[in-house]
Amino acid sequence: MIALRRDPLLPARPVPVRWRRTARARRVSLRVDPVAGEAVLTLPARAARARGLELLEQHAAWVLRQVERLAPPLAFAPGAEVPLGGEPHVIRHDPALRLSRIEAGALVVGGDAQGVARRVERLLRAEALRRIAARVAEHAQALGVRPAAVRLKDTRTRWGSCAPDRTLAFTWRLVMAPAWVLDYVVAHELAHLREMNHSDRFWALCESRTPHRAAATAWLKRHGPGLLRAG
Repeated sequence: MIALRRDPLLPARPVPVRWRRTARARRVSLRVDPVAGEAVLTLPARAARARGLELLEQHAAWVLRQVERLAPPLAFAPGAEVPLGGEPHVIRHDPALRLSRIEAGALVVGGDAQGVARRVERLLRAEALRRIAARVAEHAQALGVRPAAVRLKDTRTRWGSCAPDRTLAFTWRLVMAPAWVLDYVVAHELAHLREMNHSDRFWALCESRTPHRAAATAWLKRHGPGLLRAG
């Protein structure tokens, strides 16, 4: 923790700081990790920590603004509201329940209390695979492509990816976003099977399948970090 001030007249606020040192770094850099809610200082192998502290103090106001804008962490606990398809679903715990299920406005899980978070994530992952697979099938047929495989991951920097071997991967967290946002991400990655680039032809393919592309990317930019802090 390091105490930062937005203004000399205001009290300092403690902010977690993670230090990274790597030979690949050419200069001292600073960013805010939207998942961990901490400042990240990256230093070249031989740079003094004082240079990192100087950079942090110079940009203290920016760091505090970024931290304050972060969505609060969302724990998968009984009573918590978790978005599913953009709609709030309350987590309900029924110890006698053998199979978790999705009900109208609720995620219902059983077992011991200590395993609630794990079972909620497992339920969301299963639903994510079901929804993503349905969108993959429809867009793939329309675009005349066939992915080698579709996989779920928990990436924190990409919502989806298309590998050179034609394997598509998506973060399971997309299931918490509105359906039209998930739809765009799926169409985007499938379009890469026709155009493995971001050329005008690629974006035209995306637009042909998801004319709501601009709205979807804006939603992810604004609300996506909150999805990364759930769980």
